[in-house]
Amino acid sequence: MKHAGRASLAAAFTAALLLTASNAAAFSPGQATKAAAAQNDVTVVAMQQKKPPKQFWRTKVKLQTDEAPGTIIVDTNNKYLYYVEGRNKATRYGIGVGREGFGWSGVVKVQRKAEWPGWTPPPEMIVRERKKGHILPAFQEGGIDNPLGARALYLYKGKSDSGFRIHGTNQPWTIGQNMSSGCIRMMNQDVEHLYDRASIGTKVIVVGPGNKQGEVSYDDRGVDILRTIFGG
Repeated sequence: MKHAGRASLAAAFTAALLLTASNAAAFSPGQATKAAAAQNDVTVVAMQQKKPPKQFWRTKVKLQTDEAPGTIIVDTNNKYLYYVEGRNKATRYGIGVGREGFGWSGVVKVQRKAEWPGWTPPPEMIVRERKKGHILPAFQEGGIDNPLGARALYLYKGKSDSGFRIHGTNQPWTIGQNMSSGCIRMMNQDVEHLYDRASIGTKVIVVGPGNKQGEVSYDDRGVDILRTIFGG
């Protein structure tokens, strides 16, 4: 009878553990927004906007890769960005990427960072949008209505600005879609989280059309349940 009792107790504990894991497996934008209302400067924006599908919420995953900790891997095909944290450890974020004809690939570095960045639309974008009847400003100050969102990481190839950024968005429902002109979009609270971790000089591998990123090995093994529950 004692053995049966222990077995029942163990089964109950396992069930509770799995339930906790399923509930905690992904970062919930809505829940975190309410909890952080007092200190998070993107709270108002996040609460007003429709959330993307749960598969694109920020999640701790098991990632097998030879890339060094601190590296960013952007998988434009599956709409995920990985921040490598160590052996078999990464944080995965959902992203929005370039629409057809605007996708790209390569290895670049973060050479500039900005909070609530201003936006200067490229001349070709201004012309393209004008033909559609949309008049874009020559420059837009940073703020909650700015397309670059709360944070921006500027990507350089050597000493040259690639023109592409990893940035937030005031349209979080576009996460998981091909909607941009080549930049990597993230939810504001996600780009804020990444911004605090990625330093100047961070290596960014963008896997996408043309395979200009070269050989890169990474394998997403899914949610890291123990790290999600207990941290680390």
